[in-house]
Amino acid sequence: MVRRSMTQTYLLSILGTGFAVAFLHSAIPTHWLPFVLAARAQGWTRARTLGVTAFAGAGHVALTTLLGVVVVVAGVAVDQWTGIVFPWIAGGLLSAFGLFYIIRQIRGQGGHHHGHGHSHGHGDEQGNHGHIPRSDRATVMGLFTMLTFSPCEGFLPVYLSGVKYGWGGFALLSLILGLGVLAGMLLFTWLTLVGSHRLKLVVLEEYESGIVGVLLVALGLLIVTYHP
Repeated sequence: MVRRSMTQTYLLSILGTGFAVAFLHSAIPTHWLPFVLAARAQGWTRARTLGVTAFAGAGHVALTTLLGVVVVVAGVAVDQWTGIVFPWIAGGLLSAFGLFYIIRQIRGQGGHHHGHGHSHGHGDEQGNHGHIPRSDRATVMGLFTMLTFSPCEGFLPVYLSGVKYGWGGFALLSLILGLGVLAGMLLFTWLTLVGSHRLKLVVLEEYESGIVGVLLVALGLLIVTYHP
């Protein structure tokens, strides 16, 4: 009974970390600002803009999930050969990956600066986004392609941490990934559309690498300390 409770707590920790990583990842301006700018240029309604955001987000989640399949297959293969050593390998890789993010943050490379700044004047939009096609279809597919081929790489170590739970755990983590990414993208896009672009997301943008790094190191230590 105690063993089962600990296993459930361990799984919930992985799911919680996964949601935090996915949601935080969606705060990056490239995951919501282009949709707002495209909506202004194309004259989209709020509902259409959110629909396009969700569509592009689905592609983003799909490619990350596909990469996750590779991670899980490799993890299961390793697990079959290493047995009890695997948690140390997985935990060590998670911690190393987290330290990489933390070091990048310390070196001042943790923020995401994409040249948009935080000014949303119409002159700036025309200057930086004059290449947006007139066709709605071209615009939508451009946004979809942009986001799909920039997967949430920070979530892949989370997939690795759930290898012990097999494909059932993978499916659950994929659901968490989708919920976290789409919830964040839709929330930040909606807030900007209704005029809340002054929301202080700069902290998340500037310190994303450091926060994700701490989460991954914590998860790595959890795996080493306790594994089902």
